Amino acid sequence: MIQHFLDYIAIERKYSPRTVEAYRDDLRDFCRFMGWGDTATREQIQGVGEDDVKAWMLEMVEKQKHSPRSVKRKLSALRSFYKWALRIGEVRRDVTARIISPKADKPLPVFFREEEMEAAEKNYELKIKNYECGADDIFGALRDALIIEMLYQTGMRQAEMLGLTDADIDLDQGQIRVFGKRRKERIVPIGEGLVAQIREYMEARDTEISESRHAVEPQTFFVKINKSGEAVPMTKNTLYTIVRTRMGEVSTLKKHSPHVLRHTFATAMLDNGADIRTIQTLLGHASLSTTQVYTHTTFEQVKRVYMATHPRAKGKEEPKNKKND
Repeated sequence: MIQHFLDYIAIERKYSPRTVEAYRDDLRDFCRFMGWGDTATREQIQGVGEDDVKAWMLEMVEKQKHSPRSVKRKLSALRSFYKWALRIGEVRRDVTARIISPKADKPLPVFFREEEMEAAEKNYELKIKNYECGADDIFGALRDALIIEMLYQTGMRQAEMLGLTDADIDLDQGQIRVFGKRRKERIVPIGEGLVAQIREYMEARDTEISESRHAVEPQTFFVKINKSGEAVPMTKNTLYTIVRTRMGEVSTLKKHSPHVLRHTFATAMLDNGADIRTIQTLLGHASLSTTQVYTHTTFEQVKRVYMATHPRAKGKEEPKNKKND
């Protein structure tokens, strides 16, 4: 029954594979808590009561030490499952309907500073220059530099970047077609500098593919060369490692991930005068409220500048001690 639900959200609702996997794991957690193993029969699902759901939540908070945000997410998966089961007549009532989700404060998104992004760009310019002087990994350097810049200049998600094909990139028009959550399509414009960077990467990539033992499908945009010398599509682990390593060289943030670069894109756009609706469109957010979290980040910056510069906002200086004559 759970597998039927997962098929439903994957095929009919067009959820991404990563989202379907998260739903599967959360529902498995509930099944294991109930003592059923990794799945459940129709009779077991029908026999669940509100007290069982509350006990599961209590177990996650007190024994497993899950955060309120994590508990809320797992409960959301169970809610979706029971709403689906009720709609198709597999259960008589939704046992999650009256369950109150734990409140989870939304942390402000962290982002790289402009000088950190500039430092990352200069690092790559030096790396590529050195490679051109004799080293043999020019392809890797060009690819990694492009990944950082493309995430920063487009704000796309990690999964969206991994799904890119050559056909999605129109260099003549200066735009990229991105498929977001539920395969929703959007067009993101790119500047001349990124267009030139993409051309340079593609030339190096095509050379690598032609020289590798196994050529990937021609539409795959980002590739890596594995230990066997084969050109294969890039994985999310490789992409994450590239961003974590390269941005870790220039940033003091604790977290260096593709999503931080997405936050950096949105914050930079807002700081430089873009309206919130445009940012919503570029990020592919279905709801404006999701995008508005970035206005809080910018407000904190504005507040710091205001407090430091406005004559009425500055703290009064302590009077200097005068020496006795």
